[in-house]
Amino acid sequence: QLQASGGGLVQAGASLRLSCVASEHSFRSYTAGWFRQAPGKEREFVATITQTGSNTYYADSVKGRFTISRDNAKNTLYLQMSGLKPSDTARYYCTTYDRGPYHDVDSYNRRGQGTLVTVSS
Repeated sequence: QLQASGGGLVQAGASLRLSCVASEHSFRSYTAGWFRQAPGKEREFVATITQTGSNTYYADSVKGRFTISRDNAKNTLYLQMSGLKPSDTARYYCTTYDRGPYHDVDSYNRRGQGTLVTVSS
């Protein structure tokens, strides 16, 4: 089970940090990431981090503003978001990687209930 939290309503330019706690210790053996879905839109890849955190990958739309990290001792995944824009408004889901291209949301096979981020202009 993946439990995401940290969303909220913020103004443009603000920062938020999302957290995702996994219920199982095996989470540390997975490449993990975040994707988002805005109302009426398709799911969109946001970021991915490999098992040890040695490699990270970002969507072009968030590169330079968002930072993904993880603490395997706590079975927790993070997404630090800064310079938020109204276009970042979406429900954010954490997930684990299965197979395929990292930037393809269909390469991931799990998600929790997500956490809602709303950015006002």
